[in-house]
Amino acid sequence: MYHRQKGMRQVNTIKLNCENKPLMVAHRGVSGLEKENTHAAFIAAGNRSYYGIETDIHRTLDGRYVCIHDSNTKRVALDGIVVEECTFETLRRLRLCGIDGQKGREDICIPSFEEYIAICRKYEKTAVPELKGRFTREQVAEICEIAARGEWLDRTVFISFEIENLAFLRELYPCQPAQFLAGGETECVCEKLNEYGLDLDISHLALTEELADRVHADGHRINVWTVNTLTDAERAVGMGVEFITSNILE
Repeated sequence: MYHRQKGMRQVNTIKLNCENKPLMVAHRGVSGLEKENTHAAFIAAGNRSYYGIETDIHRTLDGRYVCIHDSNTKRVALDGIVVEECTFETLRRLRLCGIDGQKGREDICIPSFEEYIAICRKYEKTAVPELKGRFTREQVAEICEIAARGEWLDRTVFISFEIENLAFLRELYPCQPAQFLAGGETECVCEKLNEYGLDLDISHLALTEELADRVHADGHRINVWTVNTLTDAERAVGMGVEFITSNILE
């Protein structure tokens, strides 16, 4: 975790200054400054030097795609609603808590995937949407079509823990940039990267020099998450990662 004095709100990002600086990705937008996965967090990233803006995608009951990490809204809104069992209109009326845990701001709500893509395009940031859970081939195609209609598919890098999602993506768009997400379990990771032509998006705690060397030797790039201290960032830089995903580092 990044640290700030008790009772003080983080007011700006922490700058990473180093040689061979990786491309920086704002995790759920600049979620160290604004509520995660909201227009405010995405725009905060847009107004800074980030290469990309990461978000999380779920499907609603009526077939819309929205930006929220959890499958239930309770953590971010106090009111517990299951996203996939609810219509977009109902979710849209829900007001989220601010970064201080309190409600009150009318502008903090759940964005649609279309709105996220529009923000990425407006600020010329690479979109990095995570496909949460398992999607069908048709649903992956719908998500790609939304990015294409927004004229931003060529600047979109899909990520997912579910290899099936990325396999569907490969069938539909053989050259689309994509990264396979890995946490603490790294067995067979390299085999999956090679089979589907994917880059690696891995917890910085799980990345070792040995694994980094092997992934690079196979011709794949590495993104590490979620890196929120300069010490952890410098360790990742030392292993030659190409991307760093962070809540607060810029």
